[in-house]
Amino acid sequence: MADQKIKVAKFGGSSLADAAQFRKVKEIVNADPARRYIVPSAPGKRDSGDEKVTDLLYRCYEEASSGGRYRRILNKIRGRYQEIIDDLGLELSLDREFDLIERAFLEHAGAEYAASRGEYLNGILLAAWLGYEFVDAAGGIRFDRNGNFEDERTNFFLGDRLRKVERAVIPGFYGSDDAGNIHTFSRGGSDVTGAVVARAVGADLYENWTDVPGFLLADPGIVDNPKKIDVMTFGELRELSYRGATVLHEEAVYPVRREGISIHIRNTNHPEQSGTVICRSILPEETVPVTGIAGKKNFTGISIAKNRMNAEVGFCKRLLEAFEENGIVCEHLPSGIDTISVILPRDEFLAKQENIMDSLHRHLRPDKIEIDEDMALVTVVGKGMRSVCGIAARFFTALGDAGVNIKMIDMGSNEINCTIGVSNRDFETAIRALYEALAR
Repeated sequence: MADQKIKVAKFGGSSLADAAQFRKVKEIVNADPARRYIVPSAPGKRDSGDEKVTDLLYRCYEEASSGGRYRRILNKIRGRYQEIIDDLGLELSLDREFDLIERAFLEHAGAEYAASRGEYLNGILLAAWLGYEFVDAAGGIRFDRNGNFEDERTNFFLGDRLRKVERAVIPGFYGSDDAGNIHTFSRGGSDVTGAVVARAVGADLYENWTDVPGFLLADPGIVDNPKKIDVMTFGELRELSYRGATVLHEEAVYPVRREGISIHIRNTNHPEQSGTVICRSILPEETVPVTGIAGKKNFTGISIAKNRMNAEVGFCKRLLEAFEENGIVCEHLPSGIDTISVILPRDEFLAKQENIMDSLHRHLRPDKIEIDEDMALVTVVGKGMRSVCGIAARFFTALGDAGVNIKMIDMGSNEINCTIGVSNRDFETAIRALYEALAR
């Protein structure tokens, strides 16, 4: 086994939603002996009217911890797993596990513990189906007591554990602290687990299996039949994921990027398709001007005006301190000579509006502050944009022709992204216009 390549394969919730999907996963895993470490999500939706197991677990825990009628929901969850077990003909019982989960819910084990049980149970089931060893993520993926992920300790403990196992299933999404308390990554965090496992075992490739053909140039819910991207860099992936592209969790980049491990997005339902490869660098002949167009709605823009702001030493420092003391992360800081704007999520602004305004007046003593609560951000990403003359003109011509008013422009210093602020009502129109201008 020493000279055999190692692949880590993560399968999403739609890839493991029912027994038919489990059969597809087994075919994929068995087709390549290098797929030695498998990371499953909890079962996802089987159809548009279905519920994800993780959502059911959250609801069940809320009912159980508040003295409500939780057993109907718990039985529904139990039924999802039992249906898969029966259909696959497995000699496996999860009764003991469900008894422990019920007791923990009643003892207020916490919402993170509750959410993690979907991956935990699916990991046990998938390990039995594949004939792999089950390795509980709680034993190797480390968090501190405040729920902060500890990457270096994880790499040490998980690597040490998995070196002793030839083939294993490691459930995604969660780990534990030194006291044994369960902590989770943010929603969709099984992607992160897959990347962490890939780093720990020194994988040659991290495969992320999902229900889409790869990264698409735009959201198919907005643009009809958008093009697929064959290859992109980690930097482009990071920009697109942060701006709203949901194929891969944005935090999944870091563990593999530092080790130079490429990510391959694949479609469980069509394994013959080429998917999208994400890697450290791309050959010049593979570079395309635009890798993706993504965005999010519901931001607030705060425009601060002060005469001779540009000559005031420490102004930007005090501006950021005003948001820091309110626990707010700023999205963008486009500026002029006597004005500077701050873009932040609208919900966060509204929740702390009075405190934020007080801090800004106290720290900056501005001449005027204007607030725009109707803003969406659309970002065009592409490593090749820097070498294409006139591409920015194509952005703005396309938006003007579509009747979209531009509220803000921010070109990233790395020259691989350009973010444009528009009204929420123009969000979809802007994405379609940019796609038609840049991708056709």
